[in-house]
This record gives sequence, structure tokens and C-alpha cells, in this order.
Amino acid sequence: MSQHAQYGTNEPQAEAPPTETEFAEAPAPKPPLWRRFLSMGRDLMRTHIDKSGFRIRFVACCFAALYAVIGGKLVYLAMKPEPQSLRRAASEASSGVRPDILDRNGEIMATDVRTMSVFAEPRRIVDKDEAVELLTAVLPDVNARELRDRLASRKGFIWVKRGITSKEQQEVFRLGLPGVGFLPENKRVYPNGPIAAHVLGFANVDNIGIAGIEKYIDSRGLAELNGAGFKLTADDLKPLSLSIDMKTTHALRDELVKGIDRYKAKAGAAAIMDVNTGEVVALASLPDYDPNNPVDALEPNRINRMSVGVFEMGSTFKALTLAMALDANKVNVNTRIDARGALRYGRFTINDYHAQNRALSVSEVFTYSSNIGTARVALMMGVEYHKTFLRKMGQLDRMRTELPESAEPIVPRNWGELNTMTIAFGHGLAVAPLQAMMAVAALSNGGYLITPTFLKRSEAEAKKNVPRVLKPETSEAMRYLMRLNAEIGSAKNIDIKGYFAGGKTGTANKVVNGRYSNDRVFTTFTAIAPSDKPKYLFLTVMDEPQGTPETHGYRTAAWNAGAVTGRIIERTGPLLGLPPRFELPTQPFPLLARLGVGLPGGAR
Repeated sequence: MSQHAQYGTNEPQAEAPPTETEFAEAPAPKPPLWRRFLSMGRDLMRTHIDKSGFRIRFVACCFAALYAVIGGKLVYLAMKPEPQSLRRAASEASSGVRPDILDRNGEIMATDVRTMSVFAEPRRIVDKDEAVELLTAVLPDVNARELRDRLASRKGFIWVKRGITSKEQQEVFRLGLPGVGFLPENKRVYPNGPIAAHVLGFANVDNIGIAGIEKYIDSRGLAELNGAGFKLTADDLKPLSLSIDMKTTHALRDELVKGIDRYKAKAGAAAIMDVNTGEVVALASLPDYDPNNPVDALEPNRINRMSVGVFEMGSTFKALTLAMALDANKVNVNTRIDARGALRYGRFTINDYHAQNRALSVSEVFTYSSNIGTARVALMMGVEYHKTFLRKMGQLDRMRTELPESAEPIVPRNWGELNTMTIAFGHGLAVAPLQAMMAVAALSNGGYLITPTFLKRSEAEAKKNVPRVLKPETSEAMRYLMRLNAEIGSAKNIDIKGYFAGGKTGTANKVVNGRYSNDRVFTTFTAIAPSDKPKYLFLTVMDEPQGTPETHGYRTAAWNAGAVTGRIIERTGPLLGLPPRFELPTQPFPLLARLGVGLPGGAR
């Protein structure tokens, strides 16, 4: 043993080389991942026959995976509920059906017709300028700038034009524009044009009621049904029968048109109501509009003056004042009222238009239309009693009918004795004319306050649960006074032979800028026929009529509204089933006859 081996050394000892056995047992190092993919790619690119099976299996697996993805997507799309497109939403919104509206005799006043509309899908239109140019060429009333702006939007659906004609549809079809198509819609039509326009109202392009009975129909649940997606048809909906008589309304409107022209009035309105059922049989307010094209409907001068406008009704209110005192047994038709001179209250003075300067009976107060006598009767009853009576007669609260449009009465804020004196003869309280008709109907039908209606109903239905606001004796006394006024008073224009009509005039100065104008008047005329057993109440109002040579320069109610009412009675009487009676009643007012009260010329 050498010295190094015996004592050790710091030099490393050489290792013995590995054996063959050790080489075999050691694991071979794995190549990097990228090398393996590269190798696989090379194998795929080689054309050696021994690699073909691998390539075929690999490509088959890829195609199988691709088809599996596509098939799965198709299954998913087939099972997924399809979202509602804008086109479908527009189709459903525009196809809502409405029930027919009929007059009391079954004549159609409003119905639906099927029409086509043009739509576009902006996302599918390639050249929008070309589309605008072509569409406006065949649809000249379409605004090119607006259409271009809408086509430039990112919306999926827009309307091009609603309600096109067959010719327009053919011309658009020939254009062959992709992204432009047609949808069927229900369009509301009114065969009679402006006849009863303010009663019917109108529906918009989406067939939704905007005003009048059309809006009333939607308020009864139709709009909710259409909005909920219920596919209703015309056969599913029962037609709505109105109380309106179309032929009578046409005649009334025609006479009103002539009257406005004859007396150079700013506007006018008229109505006929069944006093026993409250049914409005005819109504017209001029100027009106055509509901087929209601572009003028919102003009202030085209309001429904019968229910939306409120006016001081002038001397027609004297009937309510005298009925109040008669019903309370404070007076009878022969009671004398002091009308010897002007009635002064503070710095205010009340005068009579036809002053008699003497004591007048209640009958004379009515026939001479005495402001002084009526004011004294109201003072006799007192302020609170007067207010209570007018409220009972429905004159101090808004009147509600099927028409959504109605107006609140204008009532004095601080109601004192002076207010009672002026309201007694129709100044200082403004109501809707239809509201005043309701009260006058109660004066003539035995005392029943029946709210007017535009739907058909029987007398039994009308009088069910309605208040009786006057005694039968009071009602008869008022019918007597109205008939007397037609014979010897200011209502002679409606004394049509054979109809035994009665009535009352009313002329009120209009309020302009907070002050009563001496140049502008609002005239009113109410009439009943026949007076012994009233069936119908007629009312005509004229807004700012002018004096003419025919009226000798007068513009008071007897000369214009009264004359028009007389013509309406004469023309519509036969249509209403009121042919002239050649044998008039010999004892039309039996309760008053017991008191020795009779008409000057008998029943004639």
C-alpha cells in the first residue's frame, strides 16, 4: 500500500464508468412539448405509407368534433324559445281589432277595415339613399329626410307608411327592395264622416281610441286585452249600440250649419235628449272634424261645446230658480213679485231687458224673462238653500258620461247674496250645456234627475236608483210655464203647429279678459215637445251670433238659437216618432187646472 493510500489525500477519486446494465435501467429524457408537436406535424406531412392510418384517424376526429359542435348548436337553437322580434311586436301592436259602433237603429257608425302598411328593416338595406329615392318616388307623401334618418338608425324595424292603397302596394312591390315588406293592419273608418264626430271620437294609426266613445271602449278593457297579446277578431267582439240616431243627427247638424252661417256665429252646438231615459239621440258641435282624418281635432275652436265647454247659460237658468221656489211651496204660478223698478245691491244694479215696471206674477216673470223678479225669488229662498238646490240638480259638480271629455263647472269662490241674485238669471255660474240639459229634463219628466247617456237603455233602466229631485206638481208647473212662453213669450219661434212645444230663451254676455263684453254674447234655447207629456228635450247654443237684417239687428237668443231650434223640431219631429198632432190635448195640465190656471188660448 502506498503512502497516499494509507494516509488519505485531498484529490478526488476517479469514478468507475457505468456498466451496460446501468445504461439500460436509466430512463431516457423526454423531448420538449414543442418538439413533440413539431414531430407530429412532420409525420402528418410525410407521405410514407406507414403514416397514412394515423392521418386519416386524426382528420376524421377533427371533422367529427366540428359536426358535433354544429349539431349541438342546431339542437340548442331549436329548443331555445325564439325572442320576439321588433317586426313581430309591431305586427301585434298594429293589428288590434275594435268592435263596430252602431247607432240606435243598427246603422254602422265606425268599423275596422283590413289594410296594408309598408315597413323596412334598416339593417338589411344595403344602399339607404337609393331606397329612400325609390320609396319616396312611389310614396310621394312620405318625407324623404325623415325616412333617411330612420333608415340610418340601428333599429331592426321601422314603418315607412301606414295604410297604403292597393296601387301603392303594387308599386312598392315592383321596386324589389330587400328589407322592405308589407304587414296587414286594422284601420278604423267612419263611413259618415263628421256626423257625430264629437261623440265617436277617433282611433290613432295603431287602432287605439284617443277620444269620445272610442276611448271609452278602450277604458272598458279592450286595450288591456290587445296589449296582453290576445288575438281577437271582429267576431269575438259584440258591436256597441249607441243612443245616437244617425239620420236625426244628420238633420240636426245640417240645420245648425245653416244657422251658424245665417247668423254669422263663431260656433254653435245642438243636442236632442230623451227626457225619460237620458239618452242623447243627436248631438253636433261646430266646427267639428272628420274622424277619418282628425288632423283638426285638437284645435281649440273644435271642442265639443256640449260637454267640454262651460258657459253662462243666461235666462234658461230662470227655469231652475222658479222651480226651486215652486217646489218649496214659497210661490205658485200666480204669486206676485215686485218688479216695479231696478234692483240695487250696493253699487250693482239689476235691470230687465223687457221692463214692465210693475208687479209680475211668477208666470209673467218667466214669460217676460224678468231678471229683477227672478233675483227676488232667489233672495226669498236664501243663499244656502239656493246652493243646495243647484247641487241637487247636478249643476255644481262635474257631470260624468261615457265621453271621457268633460268640464268642471266654474262656481263662485265666495258665494254671497249678490252671486245668488245673478246666478238666479244665469250669470256668474258656468256649466256645460249638456249638464244644463240634465237639469231641464228633470223639470219636465216628473222630477227625475237622470244622467245623460250615449248608450241605448230603457226607461226602467234609466230610472232605477235615480233621485227624484222635484215633486210631480212642480214638474207640471214648469211644463206649463214653458208652453206659455211659446204661446205669448220669447219662445214663439218653437211654437210649431201640431207639436205643442214649450221653451225658454237665454242670452248671456261673454266674459272677455275678466269683464263682461257688450259686443259678444252666448245665446241658448231649450225646448220640450210635447209639453203635456214630454218625450224630447232640444237645446241649441250659438257662440257670438251677430245681428242681421233678418233679425232687425237683434242678436238675442229668440232671434237665432230659438229660430234654429224651431227648424230642428220641425225637421226631426217625424224622424223621432213625433208626427204633428192635429187634435191637441184639451186638458194638458190637470193639476194646475184644479187651481183655475190655464193657457191664454186654450190648448191649441
